[in-house]
Amino acid sequence: MSTEDLNGTEAAVLLVLMAEASPVKNSELKTMGPELPKPSRDKLKNSGLIEVNSSVRPMTLELTDKGWRTCGELIGGEPPARSTGAGKALFTVLAGLRRWFDRTDSRPADLFSPRGDEPATAEMTEKSVDVEADIRAAYARIAREPGSTVRLSRLRNELRDISRSDLDDALARLRRADDVSLIPEENQKTLTDEERAAAVVVGNQQNHLLSIES
Repeated sequence: MSTEDLNGTEAAVLLVLMAEASPVKNSELKTMGPELPKPSRDKLKNSGLIEVNSSVRPMTLELTDKGWRTCGELIGGEPPARSTGAGKALFTVLAGLRRWFDRTDSRPADLFSPRGDEPATAEMTEKSVDVEADIRAAYARIAREPGSTVRLSRLRNELRDISRSDLDDALARLRRADDVSLIPEENQKTLTDEERAAAVVVGNQQNHLLSIES
């Protein structure tokens, strides 16, 4: 799905989920932006842009990796057809944000974080980039070939000098890159205690494997 297939409400909700960078209760959407009707919710879910967790009440919505990439395309793009004056103003602001992203070689994931997270400083951003580079280097050492899966338990052993929280945060950011995937083990019965403990939880899903295409 391209951004041109989104109406104003759908685009706005994706941007709200990007700004929150964490699961959002469906019932709270209307306090942050437009309410998302069920047909549009199903459309975004079926297009792979959002994850809908209906096992909790109220249900929660969260951006997928594809959803993050789509928000990156919305930032600096044209407002959806039939946008209101407020909608056009929002996209004018986003165009300014795009100029900042391009000038600083940043991504939305570098700026938006869950509520309660400390704002990123230059030192913190540099540290984050270093950890992400360490992850890529460790993956290259232990992967059979680019794109193959590596167990996070092996990766943690390679990077034991990095704290658990720093490594988890870096993996959560990296998964938004086009060439990176965090993957749950399909056959949970095969997991050892070490492999279960090494999982990274994103949203409501435990991921045990890492794949980097390049």
